[in-house]
Amino acid sequence: MLDILARGLVAAGVDVVLVTTGDATCPVNRKWVFAKALGVGSGGVAEEACHVIGAYEMLKDVDVIHDHTLVGPLYAQGIVSPPVVTTNHGPFNDILTPIYRTISERTPVIAISRHQASTATGVSIASVIHHGIDVERIPFGSGGGGYAAVLGRMHPDKGIDTAIAVARQAGMPLRIAAKMSEPSEREYFTSHIAPGLGADIEFIGELSRSDKYDFLKDAVCLLNPIRWAEPFGMVMIEALACGTPIVASDWGAASEIVDDGETGFVCHDLGSLERGVRQVHRIDRSRCRATAEDRFSAGRMVREHRAVYRRLIDGTN
Repeated sequence: MLDILARGLVAAGVDVVLVTTGDATCPVNRKWVFAKALGVGSGGVAEEACHVIGAYEMLKDVDVIHDHTLVGPLYAQGIVSPPVVTTNHGPFNDILTPIYRTISERTPVIAISRHQASTATGVSIASVIHHGIDVERIPFGSGGGGYAAVLGRMHPDKGIDTAIAVARQAGMPLRIAAKMSEPSEREYFTSHIAPGLGADIEFIGELSRSDKYDFLKDAVCLLNPIRWAEPFGMVMIEALACGTPIVASDWGAASEIVDDGETGFVCHDLGSLERGVRQVHRIDRSRCRATAEDRFSAGRMVREHRAVYRRLIDGTN
């Protein structure tokens, strides 16, 4: 999302400095504190604080800082810095809500879905901005592969074991592409997923970006029976861009992304998930693509962020 936003802002004529890590590949003006990405589980509060302190020093002469860290907006309250806006990419849970409540007293907070914003008790939300993607760079497909697709992390929250049960009951072949690098992910796979694999249910591993889009465009549908209130859901808008309808559980932002009966089905139980898979051939794939172009484009995301930046610079946020 940050890569898409940074490139989109540059394309719109905005001068961008992206403080990332030295091995990042986003083709914009970049600076960094750490030469290489620390990796999931390797970076803690001290590492983030080090990154933040260096970043704010590097950015002291810009017009506005869009901070996607947690430590940064708190650090900014104690120093002289340009105006700051932040985005919460996670849930407003018992840990994060008090932090963002404090942050929002001085710093505008962007939410990534209306559902996420509705859970931000006591947090002042400056704007809700859905993520966007480069739709024009994503291939449209006919769904000729004849399978339902699961794409995400190998985690119980993703409901992959439910997807297996639903696909098998609906008589739909299922292909599962998932990241599986953490010990907990491997344990979930061994205990709950591997026993259900067979000729009709295949695990194909983690995919590259181009392979991911080929995987999605050839799928009859994206089967997404999540078990948690996901704040957004990038995989769903990527599927729509491929023309692939979505059969999803009604958690989190799913109903903001999927138009029930038009670009997929928003489901409430196992039975409705199965019916959705059986009926997904009725969905017009061109409409899925058009929805991605209209509501989830990078251009729309950039315009909405620029409006927030302008209000902040003008002191009207």
